[in-house]
Amino acid sequence: MGCLAALRGDASWLSWYGDSAMTRKQQHRLGGALIGLLLIVLLVFPSSAWSHAFPDHSDPRVGSEVKSPPAQVRIWFDGGIEPLFSSLQVFDANRKQVDKGDSQVDPKDNTVLEVSLPPLPAGTYTVVWSVIALDTHHTEGQFKFTIGE
Repeated sequence: MGCLAALRGDASWLSWYGDSAMTRKQQHRLGGALIGLLLIVLLVFPSSAWSHAFPDHSDPRVGSEVKSPPAQVRIWFDGGIEPLFSSLQVFDANRKQVDKGDSQVDPKDNTVLEVSLPPLPAGTYTVVWSVIALDTHHTEGQFKFTIGE
């Protein structure tokens, strides 16, 4: 009830919290202070409130054509990711998994997800990733790269 009244501009509900009635000027000051405090919290702690881990860049690059087969696929994210809940897989054109099954978060940099590859023939490959950010938000995606002849 009090929150709805405050949204309508009716600050009479504030007097319920104490025996002394607040003047309208005091009520407006209190409301302004609360809004100011909320804005400060949102500006100071934005990353902890809404952080997700999204890819920043990768090697091989998204949509690229490379001349020689890469030894691994690496994706750099814009925030830390949870090692136990993050995965990276590489599939060939026939949807067969071709990576070595050793995807991991780089122990030295928790923003990098990597997987090793055997020597691959020319063709188009799909990289599929799924991560849980340190704040527990889930993101996933995929991209392709091509190994030229």
